[in-house]
Amino acid sequence: MTSPASFHASPREALEAPREELLYVACLREGTGVSAPDFLAVIDAEEGRIVHETPMPNVGDELHHYGWNRCSSACHGPDRSHLVMPGFRSSRVHVVNVADDPRRPAIEKVIEPEELLAKTGYTRPHTVHCMPGDNVVLSMLGDAEGNAAGGFAVLDAKTFEVQGRWENGGERPPMNYDFWYQPRRNTLVSSEFAEPNAYEPGFDLADVEAGRYGQRLHFWNLEKRELEQSIDLGAQGLVPLEIRMLHDPDAEQGFVGAALSSVVWHFSKNGSWSAEPAIATDAVELDGWPFPVPSLITDLVLSMDDKALYFSNWLHGDLRRYDVSDPQNPKLTGRLWLGGLLGKPSDAGRELNGGPQMLQLSLDGRRLYVTNSLYSTWDNQFYPELRSWLLKIDIGEDGSMEVDRDFFVDFHNRPDGPARAHEVRLSGGDSTSEIFQ
Repeated sequence: MTSPASFHASPREALEAPREELLYVACLREGTGVSAPDFLAVIDAEEGRIVHETPMPNVGDELHHYGWNRCSSACHGPDRSHLVMPGFRSSRVHVVNVADDPRRPAIEKVIEPEELLAKTGYTRPHTVHCMPGDNVVLSMLGDAEGNAAGGFAVLDAKTFEVQGRWENGGERPPMNYDFWYQPRRNTLVSSEFAEPNAYEPGFDLADVEAGRYGQRLHFWNLEKRELEQSIDLGAQGLVPLEIRMLHDPDAEQGFVGAALSSVVWHFSKNGSWSAEPAIATDAVELDGWPFPVPSLITDLVLSMDDKALYFSNWLHGDLRRYDVSDPQNPKLTGRLWLGGLLGKPSDAGRELNGGPQMLQLSLDGRRLYVTNSLYSTWDNQFYPELRSWLLKIDIGEDGSMEVDRDFFVDFHNRPDGPARAHEVRLSGGDSTSEIFQ
């Protein structure tokens, strides 16, 4: 069994880590018509089947993004023993013990939304990262009324007590979403989604025009916890979501996907921070749509050796791989069609409902895991008959991609009703959890 306590001193060491034996998948019931708690699914990575489910204690959390209490940047604190799992809709945070029995995780602590709000003033927790100083930090998107907020909450990495806000006063961004950090470069980068009151009911283009969705990147001094620079990405940078900095701990560059503009941006530092469009995907005319359909870049992942970038086009339905050995000149090397609205033949050997969404890449870069749920109200708006699944893509030494047709986890046809799969974590770490000192 790959120990959840394992961590890696460098990207090179992570590349040589043992193969993952378990997948942990956040599964939600919101939007399915089933009134039941969300759950953490444990999947045997070899057999591609669910071996256990750990239900949350309440209904309506909407499990979304989550992370470890420790990753490879942490030369401090406890082992990689717990998953910190926020409810994106409920603002309730679950602390799940995976060390005592990795195949049967147990909920150890629940932080109620009232406590989180009282100690931070924030709601709607999203991204979770272990951070220097015995901390776990959560990006927070809302205030008590569901208006936008641009701050972070801090938990003690050992006790999981809420410590308060992460930022050290001063200027805060108007919005928040994802973040990444580089300890060696004393940098944290954050992105913007939208006001919770705008995105929670579903997508409305008028909210974009009204400025209720974001288009900025923010660069922080990690040690001082202060905002130092912001970049407005403009019309080509609408709704910048997932941030992936290079794993090289000396690097001062990375990528972010602007979902609505369907542009991947490359950002870097040369004195000050700058950002330039690196990859653009074209919108497509489609019957019944009042405007050309954007590809909607909803997730991206960078290989541990920083040579391959993968991203998903949730509405168009394609998954792409780019060679980013030269980060400023990406080259398309592979593409798969996995559902989507354009009606392209599936490369999975079966018809797929929905489109590729969340991505997770193994440490050695040879297995890419894909789920198809974005957010419950958006799922129902754009894919009213969504049937959720998990796929595994095998990556060849030459960078080729092939769907493993024997690996298919069906989250729709279930004895107790359908669920939807969102973020995937791998036992022993994965390409979006590992940051290095």
